[in-house]
Amino acid sequence: MKKIAVLTTGGDAPGMNAAIRAVVRTAIFSGAEIVGVEHGFKGLIENRFKQMGLSSVSGIINKGGTILQTLRCPEFHSREKREIAYRNLINNRIEGIIVIGGDGSRKGAFLITKETKIPSVFIPASIDNDVYGTDMTIGFDTAVNTGIDAIDKIRDTASSHERIFIVEVMGREHGFLALEIGLTGGAEIILIPEFKKDYTLEKICNIIIKGIKRGKDSSIIVAAEGFGNIKDWAGKIQKITGLETRYTVLGYIQRGGKPTAYSRKLGLVYGYEAVVSLIKSGKNKSLMVGMQNGKVMVIDMKKVINKEKRIDKKNYDINKIFAL
Repeated sequence: MKKIAVLTTGGDAPGMNAAIRAVVRTAIFSGAEIVGVEHGFKGLIENRFKQMGLSSVSGIINKGGTILQTLRCPEFHSREKREIAYRNLINNRIEGIIVIGGDGSRKGAFLITKETKIPSVFIPASIDNDVYGTDMTIGFDTAVNTGIDAIDKIRDTASSHERIFIVEVMGREHGFLALEIGLTGGAEIILIPEFKKDYTLEKICNIIIKGIKRGKDSSIIVAAEGFGNIKDWAGKIQKITGLETRYTVLGYIQRGGKPTAYSRKLGLVYGYEAVVSLIKSGKNKSLMVGMQNGKVMVIDMKKVINKEKRIDKKNYDINKIFAL
């Protein structure tokens, strides 16, 4: 394989730059030319290709975000727009492509191979950790640690003022991030989209009141944004429990910041495996790199493309014990 393209798409995740660095340096070491595509799939349509060299990825391993920049590209759903992207790939003599991103990005990578026969490798990078086929995505560990750091600070205030805090974290469709932050951050209650029926306003207040009777002077509730509109619950909880209740949204601080050592390592090993497997792959082959049971795996995309990752209910249930 003489020429490879790499791009980042969808939401940014800490560790993407480590993956780009690994892809570029492994490609060059293997004797392949490597180009970056700016702005993800939109960059494919707009022909935003740029040559990548060893110096282009120097000093980026510790940086959050992505040097190739990223955005969502609804235009890529159009076959007409994809045809433009495919012509650009051909005109730039691209023989293989590496896509770094979340679940939607995976579908885009698979589609490129299906419609052009250009081999692709997908690297899962998402703070949501919602990609089927891998135990861990690039960026998830960093986002969890960012969330825990914020919760630790909020708990100091909650205890000092005898308050209840509802902390909203990212996760529109899945609660992987909220569950991990809530579990390791010592939250009394975790609200995630997968188990909406588990908690009503009345049930939450009953749990808090029981805690007060046992001597608790504060509580932390961690909620995924996809659980529903809980902003209005703060006032109602305060009225029922008698404790001041505050609502805070962590928002985009979860996406940014320096990647943790683990997020960096995932970026490096995923990037390396992506290039090696791409060079070995045949035409019309779409692959995914992931982590399963502590080992880096290369998976045929046909086996994972239409499957949904499920939440670990055991961890969700045991937090109810830890929160007593």
